[in-house]
Amino acid sequence: MYGKVLRHQLSLNPDNEVSLFQSGKEFLKHLHQKPDLITLDYSLPDMTCQEILKRIVEFDKDLAVVIVSGQEDIGTAVSLLREGAYDYIVKDENTKDRLWNMVNRIQNRSELVHEVERLREEVSAKYDFSSIKGNSDVLKKVFKLVEKSIQTNITVSITGETGTGKEQIAKAIHYNSSARKKPFVAVNMAAIPIDLVESELFGYEKGAFTGANTRKIGRFEEANNSTLFLDEIGELDLHIQAKLLRVLQEKEITRLGSNTPVKVNSRIIVATHKNLAEEVRKGNFREDLYFRLLGLPIELPPLRDRGNDIIILAKFFTDEFCKENKLPKVTISTEAQNKLVNYRWPGNVRELKAVVELGVVLCDDNVITEENLNFHSSDDIGNFMNEELSLREYTNRIIKYYLDRYDNNVVRVADILDIGKSTIYRLIKNEEIII
Repeated sequence: MYGKVLRHQLSLNPDNEVSLFQSGKEFLKHLHQKPDLITLDYSLPDMTCQEILKRIVEFDKDLAVVIVSGQEDIGTAVSLLREGAYDYIVKDENTKDRLWNMVNRIQNRSELVHEVERLREEVSAKYDFSSIKGNSDVLKKVFKLVEKSIQTNITVSITGETGTGKEQIAKAIHYNSSARKKPFVAVNMAAIPIDLVESELFGYEKGAFTGANTRKIGRFEEANNSTLFLDEIGELDLHIQAKLLRVLQEKEITRLGSNTPVKVNSRIIVATHKNLAEEVRKGNFREDLYFRLLGLPIELPPLRDRGNDIIILAKFFTDEFCKENKLPKVTISTEAQNKLVNYRWPGNVRELKAVVELGVVLCDDNVITEENLNFHSSDDIGNFMNEELSLREYTNRIIKYYLDRYDNNVVRVADILDIGKSTIYRLIKNEEIII
């Protein structure tokens, strides 16, 4: 009888499609229809509420199940909620209102779930192989390796110069893998202060240190059963390298402030612009961790070695920028295309994107000309190498070029050029280099 009352109340909204079943077995035959809401009477003639709830959770743990009972038993309610029920409602004069509120909440939840699913599919489509533009032989080799990487959960190590698209390749691997519907978790190791890396990766408990007011889940837990992308892995401190190695070996982390290990199962993709084998020889990177992370190596070619891919990418970035900004279609003149192909592209694909987008803004008559292409003319190595300068002047310009490129990061520039930090600081102090 009460089931008929509920059906009548829920059917008052014409948007609701309501079905009533008199037994658990009858209902389970229709479970494949995946309703947005299941109201389950605690007392049924053929099966217990716990049995049916277990079958529902095994079928789809995200289905919303509301238990309706004539008894207000807190212990039973708590037990059912722990087993996967969405809520527990006691039959009384307020049941109708509570049920309506419940339906509204679940409808909003369902709409949100569908929207998240739509966005995930959209992102997945964005990072399929067709989004990686180019048909050069060197890029085709990369495609073959990416295709092999998605067939298993093997660790992938991506190397290449800054701006070659290492994160885009990592996303293409994730969004074409079996974990495509789960989050892609990316961490830039170079952007995290050394004293915060451990808490960022492994998380911490409330009270673990001053300012830890709540528990924080680390990136490994966030990426459990999904993909964890560790960018600029070569910047990782040796102390953290040892802890990372242990996590990869044991497949468990321990949050700061805790002694309880937590099992994790993350697919690892790492990227670096450094030569890790050389870093091992220098003593900057652990050899055991290097071999643990090597997995399937994918080396991305610099843009200057990709030939006509430069034009393919330039046209793609031009079209995308026009579309995003609701601008008429813009073409690239033959002279401008030649200029693009003959440039060295120290910033690779990232620099190309910036150059052509600026070209769209500066061009007239919807055609990008040579004059609309602005490179780092005064500081670009490819240009000033044609000038007659002293060795000292060349040296200072090269250092200035890399300081500009890496946001005045003296430590990184010294590492790239294999010179002492003190040399750069001295040149700055003596105003031989102006930053």
